[in-house]
Amino acid sequence: MPVMTTQQKAYAQYKNNKVMGASGPELTLMLYDGAIKFLNIADYAIENNDVPKAHENIMKTERIIDYLRSTLDMKYAVAQDFENMYSYIGRRLVEANISKDREIVAEVNKHMHAIRDNWVEVMKANNIAVKEA
Repeated sequence: MPVMTTQQKAYAQYKNNKVMGASGPELTLMLYDGAIKFLNIADYAIENNDVPKAHENIMKTERIIDYLRSTLDMKYAVAQDFENMYSYIGRRLVEANISKDREIVAEVNKHMHAIRDNWVEVMKANNIAVKEA
């Protein structure tokens, strides 16, 4: 395992504090942002024939979607809508990973941007401050 520099340790501590101090809605937004970031990396990796990097980043996105699905509170009707959406995205990610298909990655990325943008609007409508990454 590589040794972290002082600067890397400081950045890791900053990121940890950012996550630990975030509200539930802010954490959800961070997960959406992370999924988008990993999809962008996967797309770039596929374009450059870096299969391991593409696989790694699609899997990171899958884990985020799986986590979001696991946190749904099904006593609320809207949770079923999120379940359907996350289930579809999860299936598409598997397909993208199997075929290393940039079109599927782009489709999922488009969905994730729409979900993220809608989430930001929900946060604003509920007077939850939206901190930019």
